[in-house]
Amino acid sequence: MPPERGAFVGRQREVAALIARLEGHRLVTLVGMGGVGKSRLAARAAGLLPPEAFESVHWAPLWSLGSRALLTTLVADACGLSDHSARDPVDALTERIGTRRVLLILDSCEHLVAECAELLEVLLTGCPSLVVLATSREQLGVAGESLFRVEPLAPDTDALELFTERARAVGVRWEEPEDRVAAAEVCHWLEGLPLALELAAAQLPDRPVRTMARLLRGRLALAEQAGSTVQPSRHRVLRTTIGWSHELCEPHERLLWARLSVFRSDVALDEVVRVCRGGPLTDGRLAEAISGLQRKSLVTLHGDRLRMLDTVREYGAMWLAELGETRALADRHARHFHEVAASAERDWWGPGQAAAYTRLSASHTDLCAALEHLLATDPPRAAAMAGRLGFFWACCGYLHEAMHYLEECMEAIAAPADVMAKLCWCLGVVRCLRGEYEAATVLGERTRREALRAASETLLMDAAYLQGLVMLLRGEPLRALHAAQRALADLEGAASARARCRLVRVFALTASGSLSQARAEAEALRAHSAAAGERWTRSYTEYQLAVIALHEERPDDAAAHARSMLRDKLAIGDAFGLGLGLDLLAAALAALNRADESASAYGAGQAFWETVGHPQRGTPELGPLRERSQRSARQQIGDSAYDEAYLLASLTDPFTTLNDVLKAR
Repeated sequence: MPPERGAFVGRQREVAALIARLEGHRLVTLVGMGGVGKSRLAARAAGLLPPEAFESVHWAPLWSLGSRALLTTLVADACGLSDHSARDPVDALTERIGTRRVLLILDSCEHLVAECAELLEVLLTGCPSLVVLATSREQLGVAGESLFRVEPLAPDTDALELFTERARAVGVRWEEPEDRVAAAEVCHWLEGLPLALELAAAQLPDRPVRTMARLLRGRLALAEQAGSTVQPSRHRVLRTTIGWSHELCEPHERLLWARLSVFRSDVALDEVVRVCRGGPLTDGRLAEAISGLQRKSLVTLHGDRLRMLDTVREYGAMWLAELGETRALADRHARHFHEVAASAERDWWGPGQAAAYTRLSASHTDLCAALEHLLATDPPRAAAMAGRLGFFWACCGYLHEAMHYLEECMEAIAAPADVMAKLCWCLGVVRCLRGEYEAATVLGERTRREALRAASETLLMDAAYLQGLVMLLRGEPLRALHAAQRALADLEGAASARARCRLVRVFALTASGSLSQARAEAEALRAHSAAAGERWTRSYTEYQLAVIALHEERPDDAAAHARSMLRDKLAIGDAFGLGLGLDLLAAALAALNRADESASAYGAGQAFWETVGHPQRGTPELGPLRERSQRSARQQIGDSAYDEAYLLASLTDPFTTLNDVLKAR
């Protein structure tokens, strides 16, 4: 849920009415103008629902969405689904929600009304217990939609309370009766619009309340007398208040406001500097501008990330266009995020890997926006960027986004051989993780051909990795071993590419029964990865060492390796890997006669498997290990106790159970 901007004031009846409406309707749309408080009302009502009302509540912020093609993916992500299957995304999301009692909140639907309506018609039909709460400036037009109109606050009561509370927050109190009268007049002229009141309160240190009331009386009364029909009065009020905030800004604050509108989501402070600096905005001026916009409530700071309301962003975008900087800032934004992707790729093999994962995840919406802009203006650069992002996105579960942009780039241009090889390789990994082995095999061969044209040994090793991965998942370890060994013997690729091929060789040796050799090579690769400060490869060496230890009946060692794997996967946010690691830990715990803990680990693992949209996966040899350990755990404590522990863990926040099992020994 979004963090609250100050205390929630008033609307008790609306909150109660909305909660009651959600009990009797499956689609409720909060309709009202920008700045009227729809999102705040939705968040407040959701936060006050009784715990038994819904199994889960999910918030999808649609205002940040640029590509309409990714609507379902964004909603799926909000629902905790990083689908790894080859199903249609809507079908996967429908199956994920299923018959559970779920509340889905779609915030800011107005720019995607038709698309939201189409998606909701399918979801509401296929998910009989799903309830949707939407916020929009217009209704969605879905059958059975219940409109809940959100009006401004009552000027004499709730609006005055909100204005007074926000004034106190900036150190202003109504010391004289005349101040209280002026405050009430401000609330009247601002027609109780929450955003207008908050922006007005932020101006009080510079514009006393009596002065504000006098200016509002003059400006808005004049517009009323003129009978302006350009906009409804409330729209004029909001534009006037935002305009006043703009007038009170220093020139460098106005410039930063305009430039910040290029971002699609919360933005890190260092990224504000890189994208928005330039001209009058020197480093010193930029820092001052950020502080000034915070004081005026135009941006809020959460940790090291700035947040701007979409209504305020819209005004900034208008001024960016007036300044003639829209294209220049979009270019600068795209260049910056292209460099973010390039930097992440450079940091893949090293101590910066986990930080790169975190940064790419936090900047996901802006990375997509940058790719969209580059596809329209500079397709070769878009292709290069997509190739740099593809493997990260595949590892983090962004399979649909990766596939969408990789395919778009491959269709947009005839890329150079090295770029095309990387696009094919990334898309092949995505297809393989989705279980589309035939398509992945074709892409692996195409990667090899393009790598030969590019004369790149690193890309040839990547092609061998992809081919070996497909063979492993198909249950062909000897073929995978041959492919990896040939690449390692004949090629001198980058350290990361060599490590991936070495990993295929370890997996193939284990699957073919050469356990002592597999253990020695896994330990060597683990040491190599640890020395480099890298986590992804190391996590899979721990996975293999755990499997080997289970085969060699060393369950204590297997549990230790599984926990090490889980710590690395947790650091990079790999839900697929967390599911695998918990399954291995559960097998080790069963072998240690700790059946209750084993059932809990399997239950938590199931929760992660559900987030990737398919049942337990992994290389074929993992299946018999699961079956044997589950049978052993059931024999130890009985089916009833096992099922109870499993179900409890599967219904609990999986990260809570994960942290518990990581602390245990």
